[in-house]
Amino acid sequence: MEHAGELAVQRRAGVRAVALGSARTRPEIPAVAAEFLGRQRMLLIGARGRDGLLWASVLTGPEGFARAPDERTVVIDAVPGEHDPLAGLDGGQIGMLAIEPRSRRRMRVNGTVSREGGRLIVRTEQAYANCPKYIQAREIVAEPAEPGEPTPGSHGFSSGTVFGDEDRAWIEGADTFFVATSAPGLGADLSHRGGNPGFVRVLDDRRLVWPDYVGNSMYMTLGNLELDDDCGLLFLDWEGGGALHLTGHAHVDWDPGDVPGAQRLVRFEVDRIVRLRGASPLRWGLAEYSRHNPPV
Repeated sequence: MEHAGELAVQRRAGVRAVALGSARTRPEIPAVAAEFLGRQRMLLIGARGRDGLLWASVLTGPEGFARAPDERTVVIDAVPGEHDPLAGLDGGQIGMLAIEPRSRRRMRVNGTVSREGGRLIVRTEQAYANCPKYIQAREIVAEPAEPGEPTPGSHGFSSGTVFGDEDRAWIEGADTFFVATSAPGLGADLSHRGGNPGFVRVLDDRRLVWPDYVGNSMYMTLGNLELDDDCGLLFLDWEGGGALHLTGHAHVDWDPGDVPGAQRLVRFEVDRIVRLRGASPLRWGLAEYSRHNPPV
């Protein structure tokens, strides 16, 4: 199915091969992709929560916790925790990203989700690989034996509607974040954005902006935003296991100004913030920034 938002963005960007978008993807998971998925310890997801808002989140487990028993099904032996904004996820559209920071490989899988006890079942609609640009190389360096579930009052969980000083420092020090988008009748999507620390700028207590660098010209994220400006962002604390979840609205600014490497900018205004400590038991060490990252 042609995606009107992607086509509009491709035309605006001057891309001639307008068939490069999601219409070119297939629902089947190739065997090599299924093998890659089965090795991963971390899976990023994007969906609407029980509050109806669009959120991005992270699931983790041992190798094999996410697997493809057939070419149209993904089984995930994990569900969002009690304080995760996607807690209780069961039904609707889901976007997923399996990313292997060590090798800079990634694959996206979009479809519909249901829940069976402590696992998620995804019926795939799109499955495809992405290029390694802007992925920072990382290795798992530690995994606490009992990470525990954060609880209100223990400084493990908090929420709000405006950025605090810690949020600002977290965002502006980030080299990676994840973006959840969706479009009516066209599904949800979860994508990766990377750059040198400082590539995301906080403008005030509710707004931030990031540069849109040259990519694969599919414009799946921007295409969704063309039709629906709902947007969820996830910033991970790679060393400490925390997660900063933002939900709000985003729009494309086609004037990149003087931002190095930017083809355009994406401006985001937050509606709600959820901060979780102990969101992931995995501790990652940075090995190397991507050589593709433009200067900041």
